[in-house]
Amino acid sequence: MTTKTVVNGVDVDQLVDTVGAIKEQPDIAKFRFRASNQWVNGGHSRTTIQSFYGAGQEDDTRSEPIVLDSDEPPVLLGENKGANAVETVLHALASCMSVGFAYNAAAQGIRVDGMEMDLEGDIDLHGFLGLSESTRPGYENIRLSCRIKTDASEDKLAELSEQVQKTSPVLDILRNPVPTSVHLEKAP
Repeated sequence: MTTKTVVNGVDVDQLVDTVGAIKEQPDIAKFRFRASNQWVNGGHSRTTIQSFYGAGQEDDTRSEPIVLDSDEPPVLLGENKGANAVETVLHALASCMSVGFAYNAAAQGIRVDGMEMDLEGDIDLHGFLGLSESTRPGYENIRLSCRIKTDASEDKLAELSEQVQKTSPVLDILRNPVPTSVHLEKAP
């Protein structure tokens, strides 16, 4: 009988096995995530996420779809039915960095007893509203502050932070332009 090594809620043995499998079969590292969105009314829309392609096969292990509602606050003509899109970006960054810290710490044998993040992003609505060609419609900057409760040294935490920042998919998406295409068609 073997005992699983679990650190920070992460099955370290499975993590090591996954890394090993990808080293042996690089093609299984290719994933394609999907989302479908339906506009509800005003600023309210609903995104559904269920299956994805990864590890060389279609993954449909989610028996129920994940549903995310998005809306605007009343000051932006919405009804607060959900976080708005740019708030969702902050959520995506926080969750990605959180996973990165927990998994990388676990792989290094660093126990995390608690973690909290605060994020802020600044936007000037002149860009979004089409009132300025020189103001970008998205975030001008984002600030993330992370507090980790651990017995690891400050130097070890700095190394961990550097590794997490280097490998975070969402941080990479925000820091580097991603080719994005938009296809529009008139529905019947």
